[in-house]
Amino acid sequence: MFITFEGIDFSGKSTQIRLLETRLRTNGERVRLVREPGGTEISEKIRAILLDRAHDAMDDVTEFLLFSASRSQLVQEEILPALASGVHVIADRFHDSSTAYQGFGRGLDIEAIKAVHRIATHGLVPDLTFFIDIPVDASFERRSKPDRTIDRMEAANRAFFERIRDGYLRLAEEHAFRFIRIDGMLAVDVIADMIWTAVSNRLSSTDATNATP
Repeated sequence: MFITFEGIDFSGKSTQIRLLETRLRTNGERVRLVREPGGTEISEKIRAILLDRAHDAMDDVTEFLLFSASRSQLVQEEILPALASGVHVIADRFHDSSTAYQGFGRGLDIEAIKAVHRIATHGLVPDLTFFIDIPVDASFERRSKPDRTIDRMEAANRAFFERIRDGYLRLAEEHAFRFIRIDGMLAVDVIADMIWTAVSNRLSSTDATNATP
């Protein structure tokens, strides 16, 4: 199963990914964690370029194509081989992030973005996508903590993140068959239980399908 986590910055995705990984492993499942951008030697080099605050002059199209290039390498080198060997893959962001951030956030043409997605993902679509939804005010409050290091993407203004959140809400409606929107302001353990219920239900239905003669 290919599971992705989405949301605006500081929504709590990383915490929930770690908790889900632990539960899956405890349940006897094999799991591979990946992140975007990054996850391979080439993709990590692209990540360094994308997130470096010294690159404030980066063109929006350049940004999108770099994310897509990183994604393509990750899919080919890590995700597809893992899935083919029966390993569950959990991704901290996937192509929905580019639709939300560069499409709705930066204002790039959505249909053009979708066309590139079809190439960069090699046709791969998540089985489940958890959208951890928090208000933009909450994101800004969390990023203002003194121990936070802010990268180039996170340093954008409030209006940018409002557009991104609106984009995610639209994506959740458009892809309701795989998107599960979760209130990210709930307690961590409550969110984790909601995620585990959805994943375990999907695992049970998959096992039942595979057992059918």
